[in-house]
Amino acid sequence: MKSVYSVAELVPHSGKMSLLDRVTEYGDDWLQAEVTITADSMFTDKQGVPAWVGLEYMAQTIGAFAGLQERLCNASPKLGFLVGSRRYSCSGEYFSIGQTLTLRVEREMVTESGLNVFQCSVQGTGIEASARLNVFQPDDAAQFIKESLE
Repeated sequence: MKSVYSVAELVPHSGKMSLLDRVTEYGDDWLQAEVTITADSMFTDKQGVPAWVGLEYMAQTIGAFAGLQERLCNASPKLGFLVGSRRYSCSGEYFSIGQTLTLRVEREMVTESGLNVFQCSVQGTGIEASARLNVFQPDDAAQFIKESLE
């Protein structure tokens, strides 16, 4: 299904830390987004955006998926936490300036405690990356942070 929401409506990041350009499609357990690498993109150097940033692109795409689920229930997006990644691999060292990347996340597992597992991919001309990410979305992020610091 085509998305009717902007990234700002789904992901609780702002300014330059909001890395996605647009959400393009979604389904019950997946979401697809895009980002175009520009000279002004966060983390850009003279070679482009380092491939390790692909993990953050994936995490923000998961955030968009979670935000969409909240919006579909007439709620506001909640904070979530990246708790781990497995097998991040990328076929190159940089995402090139001018390149449009397609990001796709598919939820593989969800628990009652708020732990989710997603299979993630990044596709661009001549480059691809993949990983499985574990994320946690508590019901009350502020309370969770407070308890974690005590």
